[in-house]
Amino acid sequence: MKIWGRNTSSNVQKVMWAVGELGLAHERIDLAGRFGGNREPAYLAKNPNGLVPTIETDDGFVMWESNAIVRFLAAAHGEGSILPADLHARARADQWMDWQVTKFAPAITPVFFGLVRTPPEKRDEAVIAEGKAKCIEAMTILDAALCNSTYVAGSAFSFGDIPLGVNVRRFLELVTDRPPLPNLERWFSAISARPAFREHVASIPLS
Repeated sequence: MKIWGRNTSSNVQKVMWAVGELGLAHERIDLAGRFGGNREPAYLAKNPNGLVPTIETDDGFVMWESNAIVRFLAAAHGEGSILPADLHARARADQWMDWQVTKFAPAITPVFFGLVRTPPEKRDEAVIAEGKAKCIEAMTILDAALCNSTYVAGSAFSFGDIPLGVNVRRFLELVTDRPPLPNLERWFSAISARPAFREHVASIPLS
């Protein structure tokens, strides 16, 4: 399997973490950001959005959109590991993946770009502060959900934890002025101990 995308991209990290959990043979090709190439015709023929990641499986199937890729890999290879056998648990994993896109990503994105990608003299502190407040609101929801659940889909780690984990790592590093979130921090401690997370997420500096 080929995976196009630089390893500093949070969306690429989702896919790489899933690949690591599943032990899949792969080749990752640096693309976008400082590497460029994502607006070249050959790449746009695979992914007309010009974004990363994009994957191509051994049988020639091409796919983009990181959460959809994680779902696909779980369905294709994750039985007995990251794919819940229980239908309700699988639905909860899907639910939290969608929530990551609709609720959490819009909150963390301006914080990340403001604090990591923007020089201090050009930062819009009001936008960053608003993003932090929205992040805390979102993480309070997740913290409450984890009160009686070890992972987002239930008692076992699943594909649903992956997109959230990548972005919660950014939250915990960037939003230091936050209220206590004990359930969130307990959950993050558990997922961050996983070898695939350490290799494909934690070991890569925010940039």
